[in-house]
Parts: sequence; C-alpha cells; structure tokens
Amino acid sequence: MKIYEIDIEALEEAAASAKLCKSNRSNDSLGASALASCKSQGYRRREGAKSHKIGDNRKKVGGKRIKGKKYGGPLPDWS
Repeated sequence: MKIYEIDIEALEEAAASAKLCKSNRSNDSLGASALASCKSQGYRRREGAKSHKIGDNRKKVGGKRIKGKKYGGPLPDWS
C-alpha cells in the first residue's frame, strides 16, 4: 500500500475502543484524538473549569464523565 492510498476520512472518524479508554493508561500516554474520543464516549472524566448548558442550567463539567452529543449525551459537538 502506498502512503497516498490511505483513507484519511476513516482515520479521522475512528473512535477509540472501550478497552483502550477503560485501561489504566494515563491521559498523557494516550494520543490527543484517542483521549478526546474517550471523553466524548463518557469513559474518561473531563478536566478544567469549562461549563456548558445542560438542560436549562449551566454546569461545570470538570471531573465528571459526561457523554458528547454524538454518543447520546447532552454536551454539544463543537467540531
């Protein structure tokens, strides 16, 4: 296979596996895309003081495992 034959779209939209997300690997040892996927799937907790509007109330999501909209959760998709 040649480098130019790789399907870029398939690589960009691949979700991290549940096994990888639930493993004991630290957040630093995961790639940025895999970590973001794990957080969006609700397998890893979110960090920081970011707040989002969930329902009618604004709540801080730091330290919580909240799913993104793509995976059936209340958090919006910003991509």
